[in-house]
Amino acid sequence: MAVQEIDRVGFVQRWEEWHRGHEQVLADPHGFLAITSLRWLDQEPTRFPDAPGAWSTTAEGVQVRLDQDEELVVDGAAVHGHHSFGVIAERASVYVTAGDAVIEVAKRGGHDIIRPRHPENPLRVGFTHTPAYEPDPRWSLTGRYLPFETPRPTTVGASVEGLQHVYDAPGQVEFELDGASYRLTAFNGRQPGSLQVLFTDATSGVTTYAANRTVSVAAPDADGTVTIDFNRASNLPCAYTDLATCPLPPAENRLPVPVEAGEKIPYQRLHG
Repeated sequence: MAVQEIDRVGFVQRWEEWHRGHEQVLADPHGFLAITSLRWLDQEPTRFPDAPGAWSTTAEGVQVRLDQDEELVVDGAAVHGHHSFGVIAERASVYVTAGDAVIEVAKRGGHDIIRPRHPENPLRVGFTHTPAYEPDPRWSLTGRYLPFETPRPTTVGASVEGLQHVYDAPGQVEFELDGASYRLTAFNGRQPGSLQVLFTDATSGVTTYAANRTVSVAAPDADGTVTIDFNRASNLPCAYTDLATCPLPPAENRLPVPVEAGEKIPYQRLHG
């Protein structure tokens, strides 16, 4: 076997390992596929069929009042009666247990919400895998990180109509594809120094999810060099469920060319 072939085999194996891990997180008993509803809270205490208690939000934050026979487990401790979660920060989430369910208490776009997560939700139970393009090294591109002098607050839309998200963009990533140069605005990733790039391309709405995909970029080298591996372009939760509040890409991140790499439209969206 030639060296090039060995490298390709290793490349594919690493991609398959990454994809399996990504699928395992998605199919977790309390992952996004387990969400049964998205509830927007207001000052009126309201009960929901898939979560115990009457929920509301006030200037003091999210509140729940439980009946005598109801219980939540918060930070390992049983809670009865009234409980205040306090003011939750934007894009933060608190997870509490209710029997075999988990209730996510969160703030998105300035609004307090709860999202109950039940392992028996049909979307999770019926999930098998996400279709994807065959991994190809040609889509693993070397690029350059171009930091802004100061992070730029960037407002983007959301998968929920009328909702907006604001992220601080630390810079852009620049790369060449088929002889043309492109720049995409990047947000901070989950790991220190890493980046997250939301984008669409000419496959969006055809073979890949129409609204968005995301690709993670490891922290730039000392000279700003980055690797943008579109084979690892993945769907956000909104590709699977309407109960997500995912951000949409900035306008400048809409690539005019097809990126035939990464995850495709989930079967759930194709077959409803």
